[in-house]
Amino acid sequence: MMSESNPTWRVAVLAGGDSDERAISLLSGAAVHQALTERGHLALHLDPAVVDLAGVDWRQFDVAFLALHGQFGEDGQVQQILENAGIPYTGSDATASRLAFSKSAAKERFLQNGVPTPEYSLLHYTDDVSRVERITREIGYPLVIKPDCQGSSLGITIVQSAAMVPAALRHCFEFDSFAVIERAIPGTEWTVGLLDELVLHPILIETDREFFDWTAKYEDDNTRYLMDTAFPTHVVTAIADAGRNACQALGTRGMVRVDLRVDDAMQPWVLEVNTIPGCTSHSLIPKAAARMGIEFGELCERAIRSCLGRVPPVPHILPRLSVRRSVSDH
Repeated sequence: MMSESNPTWRVAVLAGGDSDERAISLLSGAAVHQALTERGHLALHLDPAVVDLAGVDWRQFDVAFLALHGQFGEDGQVQQILENAGIPYTGSDATASRLAFSKSAAKERFLQNGVPTPEYSLLHYTDDVSRVERITREIGYPLVIKPDCQGSSLGITIVQSAAMVPAALRHCFEFDSFAVIERAIPGTEWTVGLLDELVLHPILIETDREFFDWTAKYEDDNTRYLMDTAFPTHVVTAIADAGRNACQALGTRGMVRVDLRVDDAMQPWVLEVNTIPGCTSHSLIPKAAARMGIEFGELCERAIRSCLGRVPPVPHILPRLSVRRSVSDH
């Protein structure tokens, strides 16, 4: 048994699900489970695709660690379930999660709060050709077409001319019924992680691909992540400030990652906020945290302390963990 100042927690690690990001979520969950177990906590992996969350006796857990990427995990649904159950969970609340998961809703908050974000319009798959032509003409080329609610760069196309628009929209609508049409920002790709008020070191992302797409994120070993760059200190500080301001605009909490572009004038532009970023030891937030001397297991514990109000629970005897599984799991 750990001391009262360093308690043992009973942790439900939620990972998997049935979103398009299931495979990545399972990797995140496995890494978190291993890290917490190695630090003496009692962790149990729950996959909402096979476990009936309504049948879980949440009283047997101190906290839920959310490693669910994509729909259901990042859009406020699982957060609402856990709030109703009265179980603390890592990351942002249901309201902030819903805001961040919708790129258009998040961008409206950014605009209201003076956070620089590229000009955009929202299209529905039923919109007629004349509206599509008008919006793309107003935004101008190059532009980006992306699903309003999706992650891991799925469904995104950088569009250089009007001839590319129909195929880009078809690809986008495979993932969502709404499309964000956004001005493309030539320049460099950055990400900055936060853990509550702690802003981690911004990371410059370099890829040989057209942009930081699914392949560049998860499959291309040539993707480069740089924290030591030739960019002036004031530019890196501006990137960090833009990330912080974006999170404040949405009301996020816990571990968050902000994706940005920096144009040729060194102006940062916020693209989106990820409320459940990748949590493997090779993901971007763990890399930035390690640069500040925070190893992965400690990072996971900090995320838990954040949602527990940084007041550790009184140590207790750990009962056997059990859950009721859904019919599909038999």
